[in-house]
Amino acid sequence: MNLLNHIKKLDFFLIFSAVALSVMGMIALYSIGLSEESFSLLYRQAGFFIASIFLMIFVSLFDNRNIRENSALILTLYFLCIVALLGIFFFAPEIRGIKSWYKIGSLSFNPIEITKISLIIILAKYFSKRHVELYKIKHIILSGIYAFIPSVLIFLQPEFGSVMVIVAIWVGILLVSGIRLKDFILLCFASLIAFGVLWSFLLEPYQKDRIINFVNPEEDPLKGSWNRDQALIAIGSGGILGKGIGEGSQVQNKFLPEPETDFIFSVIAEEMGLVGVTALLSFFGILFWRILKVALEARSNFTRLFATGLSISIFFQMLINIGMNLGILPVIGLPLPLVSYGGNNIVFAFLALGILQNMIITES
Repeated sequence: MNLLNHIKKLDFFLIFSAVALSVMGMIALYSIGLSEESFSLLYRQAGFFIASIFLMIFVSLFDNRNIRENSALILTLYFLCIVALLGIFFFAPEIRGIKSWYKIGSLSFNPIEITKISLIIILAKYFSKRHVELYKIKHIILSGIYAFIPSVLIFLQPEFGSVMVIVAIWVGILLVSGIRLKDFILLCFASLIAFGVLWSFLLEPYQKDRIINFVNPEEDPLKGSWNRDQALIAIGSGGILGKGIGEGSQVQNKFLPEPETDFIFSVIAEEMGLVGVTALLSFFGILFWRILKVALEARSNFTRLFATGLSISIFFQMLINIGMNLGILPVIGLPLPLVSYGGNNIVFAFLALGILQNMIITES
């Protein structure tokens, strides 16, 4: 296929929304660079962004049917991700007491994002072949194992927020595949029991503190709720039009914690105001509309379930991140998809969109 003709068939609404979100993130990074007197984060993010656009187009050239019809390839990708997650505990350097990232020169790599994509693919493959047999409890259990293994390894890093996203992907694909109501209710009860076990035996003290401070924010205002309070000050002071790029007091005076990742939404709210937040949410709305359109119009179950899993992954992570910034959810350390700084965040998001673009072209 001629490359130009191929590019013309891409979903440009999908591309526009993803690019717009990334550009808003880079504008926020520019402001953060003013406060730091260094634009290294902006330059690196711009490099990741450009590489991601080319990667999306490159991946869209490959017929997704070569993937979905090759079970061995899907399983290989999944197990490579599991091996990469395991390797974290042996080969990743310890940073602030935890091991979560491989260091490759000046770059860092965490296999969590590619693991999410591989999980969506393997679950889409599994249920696209068994959706008429979903009444059999064994399929719920077996699919749960696919989600459980990476969840445990990610939890041990510890990355509790990413575990929540993985569970949401599994449950979401289960619901779309047609799980029975009574089985879903049993699943909810099992989840409550699992949370009780986590709280009693597995959660680290700082993870419990985050949840406690969320329920009772006045418990420790100088520690657990400090991040939330500074984010709320930034958001509340933005007003309708914002204070202007490089003029936000919370950002420029460095009161806002992790402004380039966890709290980049607060940067946008303070300096771009309600107008900027509305634009941000509108771009996310366009993105979800186009992905869900693919799911609703899909001619194959695999495409429908992949699009569903991808929309759940992005939406759930967006919901948690913005909820953290607004103080209505605990601070559990999840970046804002396509917006927050980080090569893993932006590169693998565009990689997934490239796979979706090919599905759009294949089924058009």
